[in-house]
Amino acid sequence: MTEKLTHHHLSRRHILGIAALQTAAALGFTRIGLQSAEAVEPAAVEAVPAIVIGSGYGGAVAALRLGQAGIRTLVLEMGRLWNTPGPDGRVFCSTTAPDQRSMWFRTRTEAPLATFLWLDVVNKNISPYPGVLDRVHFDAMSVYVGRGVGGGSLVNGGMAVTPVRSYFGEQFPTVDANEMYGTYFPRARAMLGVNTVDPDWFESTEWYRFARTSRKAAANAGLKTTFVPNVYDFGYMQREAAGTATKSALAGEVIYGNNHGKRSLDKTYLASAIGTGNITINTLERVRDIRRQADGTYLLTTDRIDAGGAVVGTGQYSCTYLFLGAGSLGTTELLVRARETGALPALDASVGTGWGTNGNVMLGRANHLWDTVGADESTIPVLGIDDWANADNPVFAEIAPLPMGLEHWISLYLAITKNPERASFSYDPATDSAKPGWTAAQSAVSVSMAKKLFDRINAANATIYRYDLFGSASKAFADDFTYHPLGGCVLGRATDDYGRVKGYPRLYVTDGSLVPGSIGVNPFLTITALAERTMARVLAEDTAP
Repeated sequence: MTEKLTHHHLSRRHILGIAALQTAAALGFTRIGLQSAEAVEPAAVEAVPAIVIGSGYGGAVAALRLGQAGIRTLVLEMGRLWNTPGPDGRVFCSTTAPDQRSMWFRTRTEAPLATFLWLDVVNKNISPYPGVLDRVHFDAMSVYVGRGVGGGSLVNGGMAVTPVRSYFGEQFPTVDANEMYGTYFPRARAMLGVNTVDPDWFESTEWYRFARTSRKAAANAGLKTTFVPNVYDFGYMQREAAGTATKSALAGEVIYGNNHGKRSLDKTYLASAIGTGNITINTLERVRDIRRQADGTYLLTTDRIDAGGAVVGTGQYSCTYLFLGAGSLGTTELLVRARETGALPALDASVGTGWGTNGNVMLGRANHLWDTVGADESTIPVLGIDDWANADNPVFAEIAPLPMGLEHWISLYLAITKNPERASFSYDPATDSAKPGWTAAQSAVSVSMAKKLFDRINAANATIYRYDLFGSASKAFADDFTYHPLGGCVLGRATDDYGRVKGYPRLYVTDGSLVPGSIGVNPFLTITALAERTMARVLAEDTAP
């Protein structure tokens, strides 16, 4: 069966799952499942066979495969279910007019671009609310993460890129690449609904003039570009452009969620998981403590929060099988805390190490007046500058949109550099938190690599950098945030080669913390494929009767 047919064939269980998610959202429930799409008062300690922490890519894969195996599973998600329209009739707010739905308990938005013409016109004041996007701040780095059922799939640009095989092998030397590229990457693409833009439409539409302009500038420097697949439905996008479908990607929606078109996890893996009848999702519930009991089961303590962020209760859950899918930050912090507080003292010393930013750097270039980018820009990237094979300076640069509804002559990029720098997490008992010790000097390595590439492009086109976009009069490169946090519980170091955490049976990691700081492209397809590989092995070996 082709990937396209696999995605579009909606089974009865998938439809039931979608219906359960819609019903729970409409009624305001925080507990979602076929049998119990309602708010319930659980037992003092709710015992289930399996628990999954987080509903992003790794967590969603774990939930679906456990549900299909007939294992009753509870998914704990700290964000809310994004399915209920607000007063404006939309689930998500727009990028240009953000409201409380935009960010996780903030009084002001924190978009990647801080300024335009050095003016503070990008970010807006908002009311605190469990919004869909969070920017987690550390000393020299901040990390964008999605908050809600579906995790990062709700707020990313949807670029489903398979990593260069040689670099995947370099990063994961003990993983069978033939199996990954022959089985698990195709399985992930099929389940996620990956598709590609129609090249003929791309060449003619006004909505991608910005990408064609950047392609020409790259070609002038002797650089090649490549189309990249996406989970946004490009058939839907063409209908948007034709005026026969409600606009989403063509209405500036992306970083605070897409109301239409995007195949986020709540529409793919998680809907199918709920449809098995074996999966329940608890929302607005944050796990703060994990420990192993004398009988070998795991005991979790959670905080239940309300729409104002207040802790309104606590929960306790026990399970035989525990799957960590809370993301690079969440999973690593949970395990580092557990080790340092003595809750899981036998965790390997490598837990908390190998963390990186995937070499992320954002920058803008100023084009000539005749090289227009267009007032209309799709928010979904479809082209990348691929100079990864350059042994002296490997960079893959996403040609990013900057939809402002006016001609601004700016070419924007998110560069992914082969930065070898890594950080380790440290635990602070005073705040009961863990953070990566990333430094500005480590970010400077990424900036240097990105600058080498884009200096070539500027020289070939007689263009310059934009210095007005990132909140400083002299800042051309935004090196203080990442969209791609990776590592912390690296596969084959903190875990075995299948994500089993060393020292603790039936404890697994399925998310981006397995990836050693860098994968060279947007990472969610790799995370999904690795999770599929883990679940296939775990269900075959660890849960067999």
